[in-house]
Amino acid sequence: MGKMTEEDRLMRRINQRFMKGVMNYKLIEEGDRILVGLSGGKDSLALLELLARRSRIYKPKFSVVAAHVVMKNIAYESDQTYLREYAESLGVPYVCYKTEFDPSTDTRKSPCFLCSWNRRKALFTVAKEQGCNKIALGHHMDDILETLLMNMTFQGAFSTMPPRLVMRKFDMTIIRPMCLVHEADLKEMAALRGFRKQVKNCPYEKDSHRSDMKEVLARLEAMNPEARYSLWGSMNNIQHDMLPVEIEEDDSFNKC
Repeated sequence: MGKMTEEDRLMRRINQRFMKGVMNYKLIEEGDRILVGLSGGKDSLALLELLARRSRIYKPKFSVVAAHVVMKNIAYESDQTYLREYAESLGVPYVCYKTEFDPSTDTRKSPCFLCSWNRRKALFTVAKEQGCNKIALGHHMDDILETLLMNMTFQGAFSTMPPRLVMRKFDMTIIRPMCLVHEADLKEMAALRGFRKQVKNCPYEKDSHRSDMKEVLARLEAMNPEARYSLWGSMNNIQHDMLPVEIEEDDSFNKC
């Protein structure tokens, strides 16, 4: 056997973490038809490659479709030719779906939320049209941990984006097969593959706290190199007896 290159080591590491996430959370099953939300960013391009290559292995047998959603009122310039050719080079059919939203229809929600929700609804529509039972999104481990920190800090909730989410209302399951893959590895993969960056000029991007949480996660890892694994483990190690729980007032005490 020849000596492994840096690229070989990188892709083996990514594939191992990818498959661990798929197996641990039972994300892919026999007969699945999976729609990949292809935004054009490095994460969705990597996800499409990983799923497309995995689909060629006999078990479990599943198929993949790529969908790119164009939000007509957002200045996000995607190279449709590049995305289509990339998908087809992996043997994956490509669909482009155009939609838009009016931020004045619901002033209770931020435009960023409304845009994200409308993109998600568009993916549900395409998934149904393509006969898919699952939608795969390109969120990686860093995304999930940053969301955990954001929800704790701004929502007062211990929650995040789960690797597998059954949407019974839409008869659809959302999966995140790269839930255990590190963003740093995906950046290396993007550089090696020469992924073409899409032009992104979102007017609402400044409203997001995600970039702040990236810095928080980086600082935590500077204090403890194992911080990401501790944070991840904490989601399966909730010690209820060691948490403050409000107790309902006993009316009988007031009657005394």
